[in-house]
Amino acid sequence: MASRIDSLEGQLANANARADAATSAAASAAQSAAQSASVAAAAKETVTQQAAKAPPVQVAWKGAPEFKGDNGWSFKPRGRLQIDAGGVDGPSGLNESSSNHLGVSTELRRAYLGFDGTMPGGFGYRFEVDLANSSVAINDMYLTYRVNPKITLALGNQKPNTGLEDQTSDLFTSFMERAAFTSAFGFERRVGLNAQYLGKDVVLQGGVFSDDPNSLNSDYDKSWSVDGRAVYMPRLAGGTLHLGGSVHWRTLNDSITTVTYQSRPFVHTTDLRLLSGGVTGATNELGLGLEAAWIKGRFHASGESYWQKVRRTGFADPTFNGGYAEVGYMLTHDETAYKNGVFERIRPHDGFDKGGLGAVQLNVRYDWLNLNDAGIVGGREQTAGISAIWMPTDYVRFILNYGHVWVKDSPVLVNGTDGTYGVDSMGMRAQFDF
Repeated sequence: MASRIDSLEGQLANANARADAATSAAASAAQSAAQSASVAAAAKETVTQQAAKAPPVQVAWKGAPEFKGDNGWSFKPRGRLQIDAGGVDGPSGLNESSSNHLGVSTELRRAYLGFDGTMPGGFGYRFEVDLANSSVAINDMYLTYRVNPKITLALGNQKPNTGLEDQTSDLFTSFMERAAFTSAFGFERRVGLNAQYLGKDVVLQGGVFSDDPNSLNSDYDKSWSVDGRAVYMPRLAGGTLHLGGSVHWRTLNDSITTVTYQSRPFVHTTDLRLLSGGVTGATNELGLGLEAAWIKGRFHASGESYWQKVRRTGFADPTFNGGYAEVGYMLTHDETAYKNGVFERIRPHDGFDKGGLGAVQLNVRYDWLNLNDAGIVGGREQTAGISAIWMPTDYVRFILNYGHVWVKDSPVLVNGTDGTYGVDSMGMRAQFDF
């Protein structure tokens, strides 16, 4: 009996041991399962977070697709097309050569294609060419570097630091053409290095420039210039006040011995220049500009005056002058756009794309140019102009403008003797950009 009891107790002990081992194994398995579930949950959360992240390339629409990467790269195609029709009605008695430039004609004013964007390290770029008139001309072509949020450097073919209207894109000007002095005094893009400081109420620009790319193909063109501009733009009476000035100094370095200042009669569709003054023996140019504007809601008023002095050898130094005064008003419930020292794109509140009419603006202007001084008789002109602009969408614009030009001392004579007369000019433009 005792032997039998000992045997049963041994079997019970073995059974308890096996039960304890099974319990321990079960606990271990449960712990492993819990750890596996935790790892799976963490993996799932990681996958969810990665899936929620933005894709490596983001696409935004700003008239055209703009591609942005998370490493600082971006790329956006850009372009514009402007088709003009214009007519010039001059006096009878002009010679045949001059009369042939009058009447109605059409023009592919601008046809730009290009791209711009950013690169890692604070760099940016823009490349743009003009394909109008079946030729290729370099427009903007430069590299930028953003030193900090307020200071930017630009190297390449770009606009020097001229006045308000010339710095405003031709997409946003209130007339088909800028003021007569901007074309007469040779405002154009040049190859150079420029710096800009952009503060809350101040814009400062300064740079050193050579000449345009086409002129630089000549080994004899060694001219260069220094151009600067300053703008103060505080808030005033519920609007923005714009006060600015610019300076231009250019040495011709004996590579250019004659400079010619000339202008068309209000529209670009004619090649006839009613004002033209050539200055021989020129050594350098000094230009000084003043600019002012006030922008509030639908209304804007702006004006500029510019003086160009030419130093020359053996003769008196002439000083020529031009400028304009303008007011404009939005007839629709839209606002004139202004930012960082220039006029910007007007975006219709109720455009065609929203089922509305778009934006309509009316502008009037007085423009003048005087190319008579120090024995140079290039002529004088005054222009009264009016324009109506219809913007059905952000990126489409139609312009209709008319101007009457009073000319005095023009080298283009009536009946071979009279340089004082009037000219009527009318133009229409259709444009879009992206």
